Parts: sequence; structure tokens; C-alpha cells
Amino acid sequence: MQKTFENWLVVSDIDGTLNNKIRKLPKRNYNAIKQFTDLGGNFTLASGRLQSSLERNYNRITPNQPAIVLNGAGIYDYDKRKMLWRSTIGEKGREFVRYISHEFDDIFKSVDIGVYFDDYVYIVRDGLLSSGTMHFDKARHEHVRSIDEVPKDGWMKVIFWSNPFTIKKLNEVIKNLDNPDANFMSSSLFSLEMLQKDTHKGVGIMKLADMIGIDKSHVAAIGDYYNDWDMLKTVGLPACAGQAPKLIHNICKFEACHCNKGCVADLLEYIMSGKAEEDMAKEAILK
Repeated sequence: MQKTFENWLVVSDIDGTLNNKIRKLPKRNYNAIKQFTDLGGNFTLASGRLQSSLERNYNRITPNQPAIVLNGAGIYDYDKRKMLWRSTIGEKGREFVRYISHEFDDIFKSVDIGVYFDDYVYIVRDGLLSSGTMHFDKARHEHVRSIDEVPKDGWMKVIFWSNPFTIKKLNEVIKNLDNPDANFMSSSLFSLEMLQKDTHKGVGIMKLADMIGIDKSHVAAIGDYYNDWDMLKTVGLPACAGQAPKLIHNICKFEACHCNKGCVADLLEYIMSGKAEEDMAKEAILK
């Protein structure tokens, strides 16, 4: 009898992981995901995107579980068209964004701010970086003149966009202020993301694992950059694309090939071959 994988949950980042460097899906990844889900394995995606922006990638493959959206701030079920769980930014976090927007206006005039809700974005200080993100993600959005025009409740995440020098200065400001009950993460040299404290992709993934009854030891995730750090530190089997930074490789138990060659397939083949279970058994003995 062929082995099945109902006891596994595998979650993949998108750009630089599921997709190659030009945002195309390697056929090898598609085939491995289909084989894994056909054999009962649980597979889904984790992304910083809104559910509508993520849906195109979700529908190109054969996932069978709700997706982790907005870097772990929500779990969205595409079959039910419903957000199953969300973590919203509290009052202290919202006040911090207003503080940056108002008090540091002279310093950070070049900072674009995007406030993300369930499936909508309010853009303060529209610039090339925020406009480019909205275009590539095809995100529903509107421009406002002030952060005070953004609705008070329901903030899922905030993105600050600017040049690397200004983003570095913003990080320095954050370090010198009282913690605004927020989790900050770098998503590129040009952007800094903010979620509610103790919220990240790993939290969303483990919430989903609990919902479907998967033990942490059989929760695997694969990513390629520092915004995947918390996710990889949380799951039982962290994996990375071959081109990931060295520090990401250092925290992973499985190192896959470059994303252009189908790194998600590498991870799934490792699990389906039985080698993952063997390595877990060896690790348990050594402990």
C-alpha cells in the first residue's frame, strides 16, 4: 500500500520560494505539490499579501488548506470565502504609526505608509515604492492625505516604504522608543513591516495546524528571506531555498535547491521519500 501523508502540513512562502526569481511557477513544484496533496498531505501558502492578491498563486497549484495571509495576521479559507482567524494591531501600535506620520514628518517625508485591512489598503504619502507594490500585487487600495483618515479598527499590518538609508533611520527610531506592542520585520531593503506583537507567519501556521490536528513535529515551512525568520523558528521542520541568506540556512533543518530549480519540490520529495521521518527519529534518539 502506498504511504499517505495526512499527518503532515507543509507551508510555502511565494516569491523566491514557490515561484522563481521572475515570479513564475516551476513545473517541478506544481507536480510535487499535486503528488503530495493526492497522497493526503496538507499544503498551503503563507504570504504577506492580501487574500485577493494571494489568490492567483493559490489557484495555480493544488493546496487543500486555508492560506496564511498578511504575514500571519490572518488565516483565510478560499472555499468558504471567509477569514477564519485574525490578529489586529492594537491602540499602542496605531498610535506609534501616527507618531511616525506626524512627529517625524520632516525626517520621514520620503516614507510611504500602507495600512492593510482584511482585503484593502490605505496608502499615506503615495510614492513609487508603494505604487509599485499595489500594482504588482493588484491590491485594492485608496490614497489618503493623512493617517487620521484611516479607519480606527481592523488594522492587520502596516508597511513603511523608503530608501535603505531612511529605513535604517526608522529602525533606529523604533529601537529607542517604548515597545508599541508590535512586531517589526524587514521584508526588503526598501520596506519595513509591522504587525501586532507576537504575530508572524509562524503563529498563523501553528493556529492552522491546531485547527486541523497536526503535531508541530510534522509542520514544515519553507522560505527564502528574513521576513520568514519567525516562521522558520516556529515550525517543526524549517526549510529554505538555496539562495536564502546564510543566517536563514543556519536555522533550517533542510536546505533545498535554488528557487529557480523548484525548491518546494525538494522539500516535498524529502518528506515523501520517508527521509524526513528517518531524520526526525535519529534526532529524537540523540536528544
